[in-house]
Amino acid sequence: MEQLAFLKRILAISGAGLTYGRDKFDLERYQQLQDLATAQLAEVGDAPIQTVQQLFENESGYPTPKVDVRAFIKRDDQVLLVEDGHGKWALPGGFAEVGWSARENVAKEVQEETGLKVTVGELRAIYDTNRRPDIPQTFQYYKLIFAATAPAGNFVHNSETIAMAWFKLTELPPLSLKRTTPEQLQQLFTSGNPHID
Repeated sequence: MEQLAFLKRILAISGAGLTYGRDKFDLERYQQLQDLATAQLAEVGDAPIQTVQQLFENESGYPTPKVDVRAFIKRDDQVLLVEDGHGKWALPGGFAEVGWSARENVAKEVQEETGLKVTVGELRAIYDTNRRPDIPQTFQYYKLIFAATAPAGNFVHNSETIAMAWFKLTELPPLSLKRTTPEQLQQLFTSGNPHID
């Protein structure tokens, strides 16, 4: 996992160099550095180099963490989760989009994934995926989780999720651990103060 963190850092530095560098020789060196790190990342991940290159081909500008927004919708002792197409469950949410506030993004994501129109409340937690070396991810994400309330309603079929359901902490389904972990849900249920990781 230390190697993955090292390679992600090299990719970020080479990306910044390619964005802001002006000297043609420096740009060549940054490109070589990026190519070497990409090849090594493919080896570490046991993936074809083309697959890894595709992950980064649309990345431009100064490399920064990505923002993931999610809703913690609680009803009594249960939490609302959505199921992806692979039998895994998570808090509803996704990438924050430019032009929307964090709360607006949460409301939009929940409506897209469930059909529910929620009221978004206070920020409950910020998680940094780099602090979870046991669940490696190619990119670093800041996960912002907001409390939200939802009216009663039925799931609306959509292209992102296949179901929604309410779960107790003691009866959680298989979770999509890159999106939501049992530890995060425990903190959200038990802590009254925002959790910053």
